[in-house]
Amino acid sequence: MRRALLVILLLAPAATAAEPSPEQVFDKRIKPIFNSPNPSSCVQCHLAGVDLKNYIRPSAKETFLSLRDQGLVDLDKPEKSRILDLIAMGKDEKGAKLIHQQNRTAEYEAFKVWIIASAADPELRNAQKVDGDKLAKPARPNEVIRHERMDRLLTSFENTVWAMRFRCMNCHSEGSIEPKRLAEHGRKLELFKAAGAEATLKALLESKVIDYKEPEKSLLLQKPLNAVKHEGGVKFLAGDQGYKAFRAFLDDVAKIKADKYATAADLPVAPKIQAFGTQVWLKIINTPLEWADKLLTVKVFAWDAKAQKWEAEPLATSDRKVSGSGKLWQHTLTLMTATNSDRAKAWKTAPTLAEGKYKIQVFVDKDDKQAKDWIVEPGVDDDAGHAELESKWTTGYGKMTVLDAALVKKGK
Repeated sequence: MRRALLVILLLAPAATAAEPSPEQVFDKRIKPIFNSPNPSSCVQCHLAGVDLKNYIRPSAKETFLSLRDQGLVDLDKPEKSRILDLIAMGKDEKGAKLIHQQNRTAEYEAFKVWIIASAADPELRNAQKVDGDKLAKPARPNEVIRHERMDRLLTSFENTVWAMRFRCMNCHSEGSIEPKRLAEHGRKLELFKAAGAEATLKALLESKVIDYKEPEKSLLLQKPLNAVKHEGGVKFLAGDQGYKAFRAFLDDVAKIKADKYATAADLPVAPKIQAFGTQVWLKIINTPLEWADKLLTVKVFAWDAKAQKWEAEPLATSDRKVSGSGKLWQHTLTLMTATNSDRAKAWKTAPTLAEGKYKIQVFVDKDDKQAKDWIVEPGVDDDAGHAELESKWTTGYGKMTVLDAALVKKGK
């Protein structure tokens, strides 16, 4: 009898430890995230405005109901919950720091285990909705949070600083700086990275060339102005296109870092135009005396052969101070087209103008309005006239398209 009882006991399944409750999982794995003084992995994709802690309440029940009522938990497929997707964002980003990868993995696994346990609890699943003021979420609206994501900032950077990089790249392009200058000044000269816009943006954000408290005093702006001694001399004039682009980016990133965007209405207006820097040069010779040492802007219009008229919007632009002593103006063109248009998609990889007929509209800021107010754009009063030309628009400093200023006339 005893032997039979022993056999039964040996063959019986071993008792298993009870599964931890949602509260126990929360206390062990979620609370440490909430109480940590360190930011969550959200900082990899967001400069400001959001942290995983924003979605956590003091208790397991409060946190789960808050996530559930915001649609961030899938009760039937908890492993597919939206909050897990948000945590996982950025996991495939190239060059992600190991610390971000480790944090994200730990956060993801903790929330996944806890949400699955919570979704299996009938009491939590069926609990009444909580009041709106008890929902745990970021203080900023979704529009602001999206604006402050790194991918959005990269798009802005490409359309501003990166589009104007050819004003600076000869002296600040990684891999092309003279060894003597590099030995003297170090790698800080390599502002524009060979890997492209994203690598350049990340390096700039971690550098000392941006003043987040007073962005207009950033070295990234003061150096090309030669307001701070610059071996390359003057590359920008206050109010020119380079200044406008750099200043707009710096002002925006400074406000993001300081979390100054409280509502969607505070955000800068999204540009409808994409800009693409090129090494296509335009030169205007024999400039008249009244243009001397003034900021001159050109707008380039393409001929629409099908409609037999000039396109309504300029296809390229550039500006620079006229050399009075040399009776000369010359600079690279920046291409412009509607955001996400077919041209924009083509220019993403190969920004260039097609051979053909073009109208060059010339504006001269005789009263220095743009220097006094950097927001001001060239207006009707600055219109010096236009000229027509045909060009192949070949690339390179030694292959400039040349226009004689004598051909610039007012009228249709």
